Amino acid sequence: MAVPVEEAIAALSTFSLEDEQPEIQGPGAWVSSESAATSSPIEYSDVSAYRLSLSEDTKALNQLNTLIQEGKEMASVIYTYRSCVKALPQLPDSMKHSQADLYLETYQVLDLEMSRLREIQRWQASASSKLAADMQRFSRPERRINGPTITHLWSMLKLLDVLLQLDHLKNAKASIPNDFSWYKRTFTQVSVQWQDTDSMREELDDLQIFLSTRWAILLNLHVEMFRVNNVEDILQVLIVFAVESLELDFALLFPERHILLRVLPVLVVLATSSEKDSESLYKRVKINRLITIFKNDPVIPAFPDLHLSPAAMLKELSSYFQKFSSQTRLLTLPAPHELPPREALEYPINFLQFTYQRHYLIINHIGAIRAEHDDFAIRFTSSINQLLLLKSTEGADVEWSKEVKGCVYDMVVEGFQLLSRWTSRIWEQCAWKFSRPCKEFSPIESNEAPTSFSDYEKVVRYNYSTEERKALVELVSYIKSIGSMMQRCDTLVADALWETIHAEVQDFVQNTLATMLKTTFRKKKDLSRLGPDSLIYSQYSNFFPFAAILSDMRTLSADWMANTSKPETESQSLQPGGDESRANFFYPRSVPPTAAQVHCLQFLIYEVVSGGNLRKPGGLFGNSGSDIPVNDMKQLETFFYKLSFFLHIMDYTATLGTLMDHGFLWFREFYLESSRVIQFPVECSLPWMLIDQILESHNAGLLESVLIPFDIYNDSAQQALTMLKQRFLYDEIEAEVDHCFDIFVSRLCDIIFTYYKSWGASELLDPSFLFALDNGERFSVQPMRFMELLKMTRVKLLGRTIDLRSLIAERMNKVFRENLEFLFDRFESQDLCAVVELEKLVDILRHTHDLLSKDLSIDSFNLMMSEMLENISLVSYSSRLASQIWSEMQNDFLPNFILCNTTQRFVRSSKVPPAPVQKPSVPYAKPNFYCGSEDLNSAHQSFARLHSGFLGIPHMFAIVKLLGQRSLPWLIRALLDHISNKITTLEPMISGLQEALPKSIGLLPFDGGVTGCMRLINEQLNWGKKSELKAEVLSGIKEIGSVLYWIGLLDNVLREVDTAHFMQTAPWLGMVPGPDGQIVQSHEGGVSPIVQLFRSATAAVIPNPGCPNPASFQTMAKQAEAAGSVLEYALAFTSAALDKYCSKWSGAPKTGFVDITTSRDFYRIYSGLQIGYLEESARGRPNNYEVLGDSVAWGGCTIIYLLGQQLHFELFDFSYQVLNVAEVEAASVSHRSPHSSQGWEALLEAMKKARRLNNHVFSMLKARCPLEDKVACAIKQSGAPLHRIKFENTVSAFETLPQIGG
Repeated sequence: MAVPVEEAIAALSTFSLEDEQPEIQGPGAWVSSESAATSSPIEYSDVSAYRLSLSEDTKALNQLNTLIQEGKEMASVIYTYRSCVKALPQLPDSMKHSQADLYLETYQVLDLEMSRLREIQRWQASASSKLAADMQRFSRPERRINGPTITHLWSMLKLLDVLLQLDHLKNAKASIPNDFSWYKRTFTQVSVQWQDTDSMREELDDLQIFLSTRWAILLNLHVEMFRVNNVEDILQVLIVFAVESLELDFALLFPERHILLRVLPVLVVLATSSEKDSESLYKRVKINRLITIFKNDPVIPAFPDLHLSPAAMLKELSSYFQKFSSQTRLLTLPAPHELPPREALEYPINFLQFTYQRHYLIINHIGAIRAEHDDFAIRFTSSINQLLLLKSTEGADVEWSKEVKGCVYDMVVEGFQLLSRWTSRIWEQCAWKFSRPCKEFSPIESNEAPTSFSDYEKVVRYNYSTEERKALVELVSYIKSIGSMMQRCDTLVADALWETIHAEVQDFVQNTLATMLKTTFRKKKDLSRLGPDSLIYSQYSNFFPFAAILSDMRTLSADWMANTSKPETESQSLQPGGDESRANFFYPRSVPPTAAQVHCLQFLIYEVVSGGNLRKPGGLFGNSGSDIPVNDMKQLETFFYKLSFFLHIMDYTATLGTLMDHGFLWFREFYLESSRVIQFPVECSLPWMLIDQILESHNAGLLESVLIPFDIYNDSAQQALTMLKQRFLYDEIEAEVDHCFDIFVSRLCDIIFTYYKSWGASELLDPSFLFALDNGERFSVQPMRFMELLKMTRVKLLGRTIDLRSLIAERMNKVFRENLEFLFDRFESQDLCAVVELEKLVDILRHTHDLLSKDLSIDSFNLMMSEMLENISLVSYSSRLASQIWSEMQNDFLPNFILCNTTQRFVRSSKVPPAPVQKPSVPYAKPNFYCGSEDLNSAHQSFARLHSGFLGIPHMFAIVKLLGQRSLPWLIRALLDHISNKITTLEPMISGLQEALPKSIGLLPFDGGVTGCMRLINEQLNWGKKSELKAEVLSGIKEIGSVLYWIGLLDNVLREVDTAHFMQTAPWLGMVPGPDGQIVQSHEGGVSPIVQLFRSATAAVIPNPGCPNPASFQTMAKQAEAAGSVLEYALAFTSAALDKYCSKWSGAPKTGFVDITTSRDFYRIYSGLQIGYLEESARGRPNNYEVLGDSVAWGGCTIIYLLGQQLHFELFDFSYQVLNVAEVEAASVSHRSPHSSQGWEALLEAMKKARRLNNHVFSMLKARCPLEDKVACAIKQSGAPLHRIKFENTVSAFETLPQIGG
């Protein structure tokens, strides 16, 4: 069943197409089904219906409009003309025989371009002739047609402006005469074989004269104007109209004002062709008024990169119009390049006690513009809200409705005027900059000489200061924001605007004109000023002409259908009786007047005021001798000016488009030709300069406007396709936009990343560090707003929609990965001590990711970390970082670092020659790959340097955090394998030392004292020939001790970390703190909640026939049992590795008693090694402690303990025996010399330190692996440790330990 249309529309109306994207870009075109004022009427076909005898005027008006449109196309052709000769190939000497073919091809190429120039030549001649003829019709003594209307005057001025711009472009484009000279040369070569070329040569001569003569179009226009009779009357009318419009600001929009400013000097030159004409003109327009206008606007925009100067034009035209050369006051005006620097800054200065200051630079007005923008935005939004409230209110009061809609109309008019004034300022500032290029500049980013820069760089790139660029960006943003706000309300305000216009017209024609008619009839005053012989309004010969015209205005535009009172007849409206105060009331209707009605109303008002006399002095509404009452004149003037703006209001969208068009800021055709380059670099493009200024300034207020300059590219592309109609210009714009947008995204992402990185680094700084600083605020980060930019999913660019949010997210994912790659590369170029710095930088990067993830959807940091660590595979238990740490431990840490047991730190030995290690150089990166800014980098580096000289507990925390639970077991296993390999390596060396021992070593005698003991030890331990072997054994034992102590530190860190985790997971394990602070079980039956959860999940999954591997779920349910100590595991592993050599290093006594003299167990070897390096240290040789440190004690004592030789070592160690002898010797002071131990103090002190260290190691081992109590740890086949399990202390106790490859 089909859904009714009404229900479908109602259902669709419930859907919202709005999203969270902010409006921080200029408006774009859209498709709307609602009514809106978007059509632009240009025809006046209904004028004949009003019987005003304006048919000839309308016909001429349409003809002028057609010529204007054609002239604009011609101007586009000349402006975008580029030299063809530059692209033509040059034949080498070897191909001179093909010269004729080259001439022919060149001629064919140039002939197409010259045909366009010939067309322009013919068109300007035709347009000048038609314009002159049109002016001559209104300059005859007998006026035979009605007109000219105000619309007709504007058309004349616009066509004259087009001719002027064509002439100016022809003078400025040097490539056109250059191409023509080549064209004529090739024509001479190829036309030798042609016949009847005389007509073609004549055309060429005419075209050459046209192109080579400056101001040829104006000269031709002057000839056409004065061919039959003078046209000084209409010229003076145009001058008076232009002067009054400029002085009274009647030119409502900036294009109209610029037209008047451009054509006024030409009109003055044409109108002063003789002294008589000059006197006549200056009677109507004082010369001081003209001079004031020319001085107030010394520079006038003509084309995007071309300007006109009234003073320069007057001086140059004076040489072509000899009669004008006598106008000395006008010719003494200074041109822009002639202004002194001081006057240029404040131009014009005091002139005839008239102080007026006009600043071309926007920076001088941006404060006022900012206030205007804020005030208008508030009031416009308020008026729109009132309109919405009105539309939602049923049966609203008519007066309130009229007031609200009238307020909306006033706000729209004010908005148009603001946009026009602001855009005009941009045009005029650009023209001023082009007229005054910078002469002295010192570009920072280039080392080239100033002479190497092009003219365009001097007028654009180096002609705008930083503050001027900022002001320009701000003004463009204001224009686009106000324009977007008004365009969004197009369909909303259309009816209100039309109703207000309708009400204005009807109130004037039904009420104001009725009052004028009644007043005129009562006074019985003859208002006819035209004379009985005038043809104008001959049908009113029996009626007062003034009243007849007013009545005709009512007939023309009165809407009696909207009138609630009965319409009056013509006779009733002229009766003397009646109440003057009674006004007609009419309902509002959305029916604005047509363009023809506005045209006719303006004409009738002009006829009422001037009476059709072109020679009447005083201007349009300034005739003091008029018989019209002052009040009526004022009302007519007010309504006359309102009529002019009605067409702009009705053409709402087109007017907004004109006022917001900033495409002219990109075009540079004139300077491309003068600089003789194909295209300028992107750094010279003004739109990109504005984008670059925003990005470089890091201004939080401007950053949200960073997309606004891209609207300039949109506007310029639109102009290139629709106005200039040149595809190659669009291609150049598109290429620049593609390049600039890529750079923009890259730099914007860099700024965003730097900001969030600085923010994250600032938050991770130690608060106590900031509190102790006097200038801690320099480490704070100023807030910036990126949220609006990060929400942009539809950036409009050259007709395309770009997802900026997606591009930024993609780029951020890449930047984060590059940052991680840099951090790991940097760590790989340093030693293991830099792991704390790495962990700190990774934490900062992680925090940066967390902050940015709140505003932007990017990849998980753990995922990126796994990718960069090459640990993303499910079967990979190693990682890039774990491999690097293990490589550093093998190559640098174990050989070159020594242990200080007191500080629990490893430090680099100063006595060990560094092993040659191939490391990459430290990579270079920008500050944002560290901590964001230089200050934050220095602050965090100061903390990193505190941990760069040692390796201890902080480094263990960093390693645990970086490697995690996945890669840490691999590193531990690699260390344990290193212990196993090192024990295997030491076995033959120890066997060699065992063979060097004497067959019998007894206890040291007490009678010889310390000296005798040491002499006896040196005699028995004759290892002098095996010094290298001793060093290798000590180094190997030291590495074993370093690894075990390193694992011990790791075990302490893991216990602390596990404690913190336990506090978080204890409730899940069913544990709560008891009354005495002890942990008690909160559950019954010994089953914790997490175990119960796994059991229930296993019970539910295993019976399922689709379960692929039920055993895995059973294993998962028992994993809570697998927990243990890393150090205990390492000791068990080491003990298992020693089992292979237990028979060699720990022989069983043959007699069952302790073998005192013949034992060659490991403890004997270590005892001899220990006393050897202790003695060498005491003799002042290179300190062995700085070579071996405390690691050798940890390694030797651990092996002794695991071999069960601790008691034997403590009883028979040589150093222990010497200490016993020394104690006995010290006790028997009365029987021996008190200086018997003299000379051995250093050795004895070293032995005491060694004994204390050995006792500490043995006590730790007893605590973690108590073999004497028959309680140790074993390991299951699955790898899970069993804690505190009773077993017999035999060698086979550790056979269950998993082996490599097992």
